[in-house]
Amino acid sequence: MSINIVTLVGRVGGDPDIKYFESGSVKCRLTLAVNRRSRKDDKPDWFTLELWDKTAEVAGNYVRKGSLIGVKGSLKFDTWSDRQTGANRSMPIIRVDQLELLGSKRDTEAGMADMSSEHF
Repeated sequence: MSINIVTLVGRVGGDPDIKYFESGSVKCRLTLAVNRRSRKDDKPDWFTLELWDKTAEVAGNYVRKGSLIGVKGSLKFDTWSDRQTGANRSMPIIRVDQLELLGSKRDTEAGMADMSSEHF
């Protein structure tokens, strides 16, 4: 038995990079910052996400830099040969199967402003 499941919640590092293929497939790449808790400070770990087809279209339409999202998928490695040195390279990618739109940074800040302006 083998298991390859990755679940992450974090903020998107930049607007989606969408590519449309002649076959009709759609691919979206995103970066996701996920804070790693430590005693000294919270520094983000950065992940590259790859979404396909309908999930990619949803991300392209609704996800922007700073959006808070949750994803579930699997870990894979893209491998290639470096053009200049010929060395083999690889990069971990999260292949997203499920995308949850949890809100944008702007939504959170607006909500906090609304809460702070309410009088009790």
